[in-house]
Formats: sequence, C-alpha cells, structure tokens
Amino acid sequence: MAASAVRSTLYLRATPARVWHALTNADESGLYWGHRNVSTWLPGAPWEHQRADGSGIADVIGVVEAADRPHRLVTTWAGTQERRPGGPSRVTFEIQGWCELTRLTVTHDDLADEAERADTERGWSAVLSNLKTYLETGHPLPQEPWSMP
Repeated sequence: MAASAVRSTLYLRATPARVWHALTNADESGLYWGHRNVSTWLPGAPWEHQRADGSGIADVIGVVEAADRPHRLVTTWAGTQERRPGGPSRVTFEIQGWCELTRLTVTHDDLADEAERADTERGWSAVLSNLKTYLETGHPLPQEPWSMP
C-alpha cells in the first residue's frame, strides 16, 4: 500500500448483506455517518455524500466504478469544488462473510499528500467505529466521534 493510501479493516457481527445495506442506504448511512450516501449503486452511476440535516447539500461526490453486491464497492471520492491534477481519490469497500462475522476492509487511495492521508485516516477511524457500534447495537455512538478533539 502506497503512502498515499489508508486501509482499515474491522470485524462486525453482521451479515455481508447487512453491511452493504448500511453503507449504501441513504437513510441508514445518515444515522451513523452524518451524511446520506445517495446513488443507484450501479457501475457508472454518480453518488453523493449528502448532509443528513435535510439540506440536500453534497460535501463529497463521485462515480460508482464497481459494484458487486454485497461483496465489493468502488467509488471515486472528491469534494464538490475539488479539482485535483491526478483526479479524485478512490474508496474500495471489500466485504467478506465468515460464519457469523463479516470482515470489512476499506481502502482509500490516490490521496494527495501526507496531510490528506492523516485526515483521511482519522475520518475513517471515526466513521467505521460508529458503523460497527450502529450495526452491533442498533444505535450509533452517543456523540459524533469525528468531532472529538
């Protein structure tokens, strides 16, 4: 893995289909992420990471590059005003079930520099912790973990 990438792996007590649904259902992703993931989730389709406050404002946009429900999802990832020389970054979700567990590996690559990599690592740690808690308890963490100083 290059220095311009972040990889996180977590194990969840949930089925691959349940993990996929939590990642791709707009209403559900809004509960633990603070943003609604909106798309048809078909390869080539656009997707938006819309604020969960009902404003419809998208802070991140991209294109679905690959979708193999419920095993693998690949999207591009860019701020709505972001114009990077190398193009947008990419997020890959790999979902593998085993017995009563699912291993979710998230790889965010093509990051611009070390500062973006560090910010991305903190962001994914917070979101994935909230996802795990949400899927295993039915409730997200009591505070948004990405807001913790």
